[in-house]
Amino acid sequence: MDDHTVRSFDRKLITEDGQEYYGYGFGDTKDRVSEIVFNTSMAGYQEILSDPSYTYQAVVMTYPLIGNYGMAEDDYEAERPSMSALIVREYNDEPSNFRSTRTLAEVMKEYGIAGISGIDTRKLTRSIRDKGSRKALITDVKTSLEEGLQILSRHGIPKDAVSRVSRREARIYEACKPGVFGSKDTMACQGEKYGSKKRIYNVAAIDCGMKQNIVRSLNKKGCRVTVVPWNTPAEEIRSMRPDGVFISNGPGDPEDVPETIRTVKSLIGDYPVFGICLGHQILSLAYGAKTYKLKFGHRGGNHPVKDILTGKIEITSQNHSYAVDKASLCDTPLEVTHINLLDDTVEGVRCKKDKAFSVQYHPESAPGPQDSLYLFDKFIKLMDED
Repeated sequence: MDDHTVRSFDRKLITEDGQEYYGYGFGDTKDRVSEIVFNTSMAGYQEILSDPSYTYQAVVMTYPLIGNYGMAEDDYEAERPSMSALIVREYNDEPSNFRSTRTLAEVMKEYGIAGISGIDTRKLTRSIRDKGSRKALITDVKTSLEEGLQILSRHGIPKDAVSRVSRREARIYEACKPGVFGSKDTMACQGEKYGSKKRIYNVAAIDCGMKQNIVRSLNKKGCRVTVVPWNTPAEEIRSMRPDGVFISNGPGDPEDVPETIRTVKSLIGDYPVFGICLGHQILSLAYGAKTYKLKFGHRGGNHPVKDILTGKIEITSQNHSYAVDKASLCDTPLEVTHINLLDDTVEGVRCKKDKAFSVQYHPESAPGPQDSLYLFDKFIKLMDED
């Protein structure tokens, strides 16, 4: 790249193995050190931006055009987005959608999310696939490679991601009722009916970085959801007399939340339990299994998963860096129910006796396909039987 071309850029991305990518800044313009990952979704950048599971991460969008439909007030997955940075090929700052109220850059600036556009995202994504996720710095174009590498060597990725994004106190979201179209405590019910027996189910949901569409999905199935902080003791959850316990998605290494693992370990066997994503890993750890970090993770809306119990193939939405060690399940009462057809990783487990199950992917799929919504019905059925 010649000097004239470099001078036309204002921002730079430096990876810890010494690669440099030049581009244009948008959103927040402060330096950011974060773990760099990629997402293959073709739409849904607002839901991705506001997914708490991306805390402390810089996300490369493989779809080339981002920002063209703006930001809609009803589409956030968290009240306060916590992504570190967004990396795109082409950024559009003039959205053309009737639901749009703000531009992507405006929202990113408000929440301190750095952006860089104009780089070769195909090359960067291939690099992540070949060499794995790693630390990266988004900085001023004048920062030298040596300076950037020094900054990266001094900054690690924090281990407090779950505690940062989990709510501080409990909040109740009421079940949907026929004809009710939602309020501040009932999320977008759209007049849907109760569950299979028109019964209201009391669900205690452990918030490890919970997406809002999970709450909406449970509300629509007739669940009154009490969302509690990640470190809520088992005794406090028992005092709520729930019909079932839900463990949410969230960011980071599941072994960073031993408090949540202890709580789940105490509750399994006493209530039906359903876990999603990080919740899947936490449930597995509570039974004595092990987890490990994937080379570059699974992030996107097109991951094929096989349901071993039925033989059906689901196209799923995923966002995670860690997976459950299949071999470690042999010493637990858990059985594998779903596998990833791309790399044979564990995508679902269950303990039939304890009425506990979990999946690594996102059945609420925001954004993504709707193949896996039946899992919420499965949770309802277990609560009906209990």
